[in-house]
Amino acid sequence: MVTKDRFDALLGDAGLAGDYEKFSVYCGMLQEWNQRMNLTAITDDEGVAVKHFLDSLLPLTMWQPPEGAALIDVGTGAGFPSVPMKLVRRDLELTLLDSLRKRLDFLQAVCTGIGIDAALVHARAEDAGRNPAHREKYQVATSRAVAGLDLLAEYCLPLLQVGGTFLALKGSGGREEAEAGAKAVALCGGRIRDVIGYQLPSGDGRTLI
Repeated sequence: MVTKDRFDALLGDAGLAGDYEKFSVYCGMLQEWNQRMNLTAITDDEGVAVKHFLDSLLPLTMWQPPEGAALIDVGTGAGFPSVPMKLVRRDLELTLLDSLRKRLDFLQAVCTGIGIDAALVHARAEDAGRNPAHREKYQVATSRAVAGLDLLAEYCLPLLQVGGTFLALKGSGGREEAEAGAKAVALCGGRIRDVIGYQLPSGDGRTLI
């Protein structure tokens, strides 16, 4: 993990603050487990801090979930963006959805290691949206690096309560993706409220839809 000063500066420059010790444990577990299974191609300390942790948290500077919101992270993978969000917003009721059991085993270990509560759901996103246990149950859905917006609309919008919000974390081509996926979003009962372009400290372009 990067030093505490570096981590605090990364978050502080964005107006954020996080528990360094817990993020450090998360980083160490990600690096350790990644030697046994494919969780991420980014494993260096700086990369994890900027391209995983900060990248997951920056949307909170643009939009804040309601207090105590039920949030589902679709195709959560190694827990991004929702686990870092939960560390900063402990009031969120977190559900982690993934189709691969091994990734959920990792996330269970992480949640225990950093002391957070989360419901773990082993399912394909398209199946979860048809399951009464999950359909229209959440106020917030998130997804990062899973699929195009047209598919994500089909996966994620059925999970939301009426009036809920879906946060799609995208790369530099997110604006074009939003235009291409707008019809699918509308067909699923949603509308695109905002498309915000920004950059990581590394210079990499990002888009929040």
